[in-house]
Amino acid sequence: MKKSDVIFGIHPIMEAINSEKEIDKILVQKDMRNPAIFALVKAANEHKIPVQYVPLEKINRITTKNHQGVLCFMSSVEYQDIENILPMVYEKGEVPLVIILDRITDVRNFGAIARTVECAGIHAVIIPLKNAAQINADAVKTSSGAIHNINICRVSSLLDSVKLLKNSGLQIVACTEKSEDTIYNINLKIPTAIILGSEEDGISNELLAKADYLAKIPILGEIQSLNASVAAGVVLYEAVRQRLCE
Repeated sequence: MKKSDVIFGIHPIMEAINSEKEIDKILVQKDMRNPAIFALVKAANEHKIPVQYVPLEKINRITTKNHQGVLCFMSSVEYQDIENILPMVYEKGEVPLVIILDRITDVRNFGAIARTVECAGIHAVIIPLKNAAQINADAVKTSSGAIHNINICRVSSLLDSVKLLKNSGLQIVACTEKSEDTIYNINLKIPTAIILGSEEDGISNELLAKADYLAKIPILGEIQSLNASVAAGVVLYEAVRQRLCE
């Protein structure tokens, strides 16, 4: 972690929020009763910045300087709005292909997925405000810098995003072992959003219920799951294969 990735202290963080800097998340010491921190948290909520309440020890492990019980991680990217991306994709005459990441919190997994997304020419990655990997210097390094070349959309509700995508003409394909169909039986040549979940938790039931199709990657060995970034590579390049073979 670079020092430039972290800001601490009430006033510097409030200035970053009010200046609309890209902030990944804010850590606040538990049980703080400082009115200035209450105002900071309110401002963070208004700007849809995740706030996490943690023990003092966790903040002290990151910095022992005068943090005043609050610390924030700056984002390495400028987040985009999926509502703005889709019209531009259609205007170019391209067929939208979007990936939604549900509960993928490992930084290196995210970085590896971002590298595949860039190589495959995927139009956007949608991640949730909470339960998502921190997009920091480690993520950028793992992606070989690809994170700076892709559209990352951070949203407060994946369910709302799925509804928006459906209304914009995209089919929703959830990659899950809870299916008899394989990814190779799904038509990915049409406008598509693919949902991927974590190795531990998979895709939430709420998102599975909203998908148009459930599809699995066939597993022939004893281990019944792939690493999330490997799964992303398999699925996204199946979409690329289909589209190149039109």
